[in-house]
Amino acid sequence: MSPSADKNTHAHNKNDAHARAGGGALALAALGVVFGDIGTSPLYALKECVSSEHGVAPDPANVLGLLSLIFWALTLVVSIKYVTFIMRADNDGEGGILALLALVPRRLRDGGRWGVSLLAATVLFGAALLYGDGIITPAISVLSAVEGLEVATPNLHHYVVPITCAVLLGLFVIQRHGTTGIGRVFGPIMALWFLTIAVLGVRFIALHPGVLRALSPTYAVAFAARNGWTTFIVLGAVVLAITGGEALYADMGHFGPRPIRISWFFLVMPALVLNYFGQGALLLHDPSARANPFFAMVPAGALTYVLVALSATATVIASQALISGAFSLTRQAIQLGYLPRFEIRHTSSATEGQIYIGAVNWILAVACLALVLAFKSSSSLAAAYGIAVTGTMAITSGCYFVVLREDWQWPLWKAAPLLILFLTVDLTFFASNLLKFVDGGYVPIVVALLVFLIMIVWRRGRTLLWRHTSEVEPDSARRR
Repeated sequence: MSPSADKNTHAHNKNDAHARAGGGALALAALGVVFGDIGTSPLYALKECVSSEHGVAPDPANVLGLLSLIFWALTLVVSIKYVTFIMRADNDGEGGILALLALVPRRLRDGGRWGVSLLAATVLFGAALLYGDGIITPAISVLSAVEGLEVATPNLHHYVVPITCAVLLGLFVIQRHGTTGIGRVFGPIMALWFLTIAVLGVRFIALHPGVLRALSPTYAVAFAARNGWTTFIVLGAVVLAITGGEALYADMGHFGPRPIRISWFFLVMPALVLNYFGQGALLLHDPSARANPFFAMVPAGALTYVLVALSATATVIASQALISGAFSLTRQAIQLGYLPRFEIRHTSSATEGQIYIGAVNWILAVACLALVLAFKSSSSLAAAYGIAVTGTMAITSGCYFVVLREDWQWPLWKAAPLLILFLTVDLTFFASNLLKFVDGGYVPIVVALLVFLIMIVWRRGRTLLWRHTSEVEPDSARRR
């Protein structure tokens, strides 16, 4: 076994031992930190797929096809790609795209006049895209939450932006308490959320059990064959169901892989699938529910207000995954020499990966507040979803292939099928989301380019300093 393989084995053993010591508690805490983003996708994913502007009509064939697309997107991208395969690649317990870069041999990372190889530059841009997503996701999530409350209380219309800014500020203030403390508060709330959406889904599936036929991929294939180019456009909405996949991997260092896998397979994915299929069953029963199939799952009245309140809370929590993921990415970038040093505070005596970086926290806070003040509504920012995260997903797949070949020494016949499968899905979603660029998708791209430039310039400066030092020290020795 190679030294890097020994290193990975040590990291896995460390995480697994910690998970066994408190697996249940960590799995609960992970619900509030890791799964907030992907866990609130039922609020809008299927709704966008059947919207009158960009979606398809909610007839039985289309509904079953959409459900099949969503189910297999969750299965292929999250369950198989991230949870089963890519989460096995960690750098001393840390996850995320920069953890993959750290596993790549140095000869493939360094090079060129900037001290960065083409592979490393591509991965750095993928990491920078996550920073862009980390800025836009909290802004959209909290705006959606407050706008949900506005539905229940229309008089709050003029207070949407001020309330959103206050909630965002409070969210960033509590980050200094660490993800364990946050998870203890958010975890039980998200557990209630997932149980609630599961129960709502079961209620309608029981009325129309035939909707479960959509578990077969043949319905997704038939949907694509029937709708042609429209299918490509609709994939830009389907991807909303999996936007939290990359953040899940980036947050791995906060809890370790085992609690995340437990939460995903035993609660999160079953709840998501049940709710999506429940919404589909509702649409089969009442196509007019396409305006907002999620909230149509409860009778109008008091239950609507309760669901709006719970949804608002869950959507606020959704931003946590990207914030904590940004902390992990920043520390890894510092360790690899791509960012200047920031003060890093460890917030847990038991888990090394639970950290807080004040400078990054407040940069994200200012950027999120600026987006809210500039765009003023979640609908204005909705088009920005997708491009950044699908771009990072594709780059992650490519870098994972390099790790398989160069670090783990997998033969080509074994590694290539995974690369083909992952890239086929990733690039299809990415191409679909490029259609959103002019409508707002440029926002995370601009942020990513700025972060990428900082990383490259910092790396170039370090390279020049090292070369200068190497030249000066031998000359000094000769003069002596």
